[in-house]
Amino acid sequence: MPDKRTTIEEIVGEIHDGMTIGIGGWGSRRKPMAVVRAILRSDVKDLTVVSYGGPDVGLLCAAGKVRKVVFAFVSLDSIALEPHFRNAKQAGTVDTLELDEGMFLLGLQAAAWRVPFLPTRVGLGSDVVERQDEIRTVASPYDDGETFVAMPALPLDVAIVHQNRADVGGNAQFLGPDLYFDDLICQAAAKAFVTCERIVATADFAAEGSHHTQRISRLWTDGVVATPNGAHFTSCTPDYERDEAFQKEYAASAASAEAWHQWRTDWIDIDEADYQRKVAAR
Repeated sequence: MPDKRTTIEEIVGEIHDGMTIGIGGWGSRRKPMAVVRAILRSDVKDLTVVSYGGPDVGLLCAAGKVRKVVFAFVSLDSIALEPHFRNAKQAGTVDTLELDEGMFLLGLQAAAWRVPFLPTRVGLGSDVVERQDEIRTVASPYDDGETFVAMPALPLDVAIVHQNRADVGGNAQFLGPDLYFDDLICQAAAKAFVTCERIVATADFAAEGSHHTQRISRLWTDGVVATPNGAHFTSCTPDYERDEAFQKEYAASAASAEAWHQWRTDWIDIDEADYQRKVAAR
């Protein structure tokens, strides 16, 4: 098994202007925030971000890194609406493709299977279909003649997910309540990278959780990085819960350009080691 250990900087080096990136996690849960912070410190721009969105989307929008967001929702969970994304959407500074959660899943599945679309009844009769030209319908080729939504594939240039454990070969394991479709995000991408709380021996996955929770295969991944507390300030249960106080301060930074500038200076315009030291000092 090859050793796929890499660095956050090398992951960001794989992301170029205009790319489509998929970010794992769900809302404000198990997001690969260490990589998101590194993207914020980079020069990359004009990204299309595909995500069950949380602060990953909000931060990238606030920093002017995003051209388009493809999303089923963008939420901080305990704060219903992600305020920086809301600001960007209302100001018209980002394009969007708004999807039902099930349609989003099917778009990832289609990309993983390398087919152009998957048929579904989800979205029929709704503005998701009627008001977005990217979403089209298709007639069944069989005798039923039924019309379906043709959910287009959501192919990704680069995928980034955060897991609780991984081995050096890029197999990865979640230990919380849900995988959050991180497996499909990896399979939908030309290149996929895993950050994790801890790298363990492959044989130790069973002791950490079970074979049922080792759901990301090394066949889908191109690199792995140990990033303890790397999902902060989102949750990564059972290793840690969401930092609600920090998240409230982040949300408050959307109140004005001055508030965002100060929050960014304090928490983004520093390297990851300094970020983690400051978090620990709190």
